[in-house]
Amino acid sequence: MELLIWIGAAISLVGLAGIIGCVVAVARAKRLQLSDDDMRTRLQKVVVWNLGSLLTSALGLMMVIVGIFLG
Repeated sequence: MELLIWIGAAISLVGLAGIIGCVVAVARAKRLQLSDDDMRTRLQKVVVWNLGSLLTSALGLMMVIVGIFLG
């Protein structure tokens, strides 16, 4: 079960990297000072990316918890 813990930790790190990427994308968009419509379009794409990253991170953490319980 130790392998499950390490795989879950790696998946969680991938999700965390995605979340950090979302923060960077929003910071870049704010720096460009886009119009409201352009900003809304860009942020809608980031929201989808953010939710996917959160799901990936949560699944990785669930794998870690299951690995700990089974180990």
